[in-house]
Amino acid sequence: MLQSATERQKPSPKAQSAMEYLMTYGWAILIIAVVLGALFQLGVFNGATFAPKAPPGACQVFRPNGPSTAFDLNLEGVCNGELPEYVASFNANGAVNVIAPTQLPIGDSPRTIVAWVYPLGGNNNANGNQQVVFYGQSTTDEGVGLIIYPDSNNVYFEGWNDWNSGLIVTNNTWNFVAVTYSGGVSNTIGGYENNQSASGYLSAALATPSGTNLYVGFGGPATRYYKGYIANVQIYNASLSQPEVNALYLEGIGGAPIDLQNLVGWWPLNGDANDYSGNENNGVPTNVVYTSSWTSGYTTP
Repeated sequence: MLQSATERQKPSPKAQSAMEYLMTYGWAILIIAVVLGALFQLGVFNGATFAPKAPPGACQVFRPNGPSTAFDLNLEGVCNGELPEYVASFNANGAVNVIAPTQLPIGDSPRTIVAWVYPLGGNNNANGNQQVVFYGQSTTDEGVGLIIYPDSNNVYFEGWNDWNSGLIVTNNTWNFVAVTYSGGVSNTIGGYENNQSASGYLSAALATPSGTNLYVGFGGPATRYYKGYIANVQIYNASLSQPEVNALYLEGIGGAPIDLQNLVGWWPLNGDANDYSGNENNGVPTNVVYTSSWTSGYTTP
């Protein structure tokens, strides 16, 4: 039997049911998709969020013969690279101040400075750069340290004779950064960002800082505050080799020091500002918050 035009244009019951389903539940599906996207951005689905976390002080260097000794050293506690429970949050107005630390490499002596950083971009500094680790401050000179220029996000070594590594950190994600300085006549220097490296030299040997304090998240006569997160700061009085620095990177954000004999200070910033190198160079935090919500943007190397 032939259908009339009206009958042919009438939608099928299945099509009508599908349209009604979409109209009824479409908004709910859209809202669920938006919520899932937001949770993903917050790192809820990041494997690091659910990984075991080491509490403050879980791993430390034991010096049986007291601070500043460099023999019979060993690691104690949970030192298997387990992720930290906390990291330090700096909001461009805070710092960790280590008063008169001992054993810091000064003058043109070798050194290595290591840190994990999560820069948030921008600051309130008229000077423009952000100090990650800095020591030797006085009212007339600048000292030495590891800094990031937020206008370009370049990793710099500072020591009167600044050196731009050409390596660039990424905002809103975790970066491993390090600088090494060989000291002596050659003045060779190396920079590291994650598994990238660069090398160069300074035009002149470093001078001896006149100041005595070390800062994390701040430094210099100018107001050079850092904005973002910092974790696992290590300083050595030796210039670590490229394989050694890469090994530190591969250990991840919870990695322990690898050269205990030349380790000067170790500030994991996992819930406190204590020095876990055994040298007792404990820091005093000011306007620093320790947060457990830090895993977004972190991927195990």
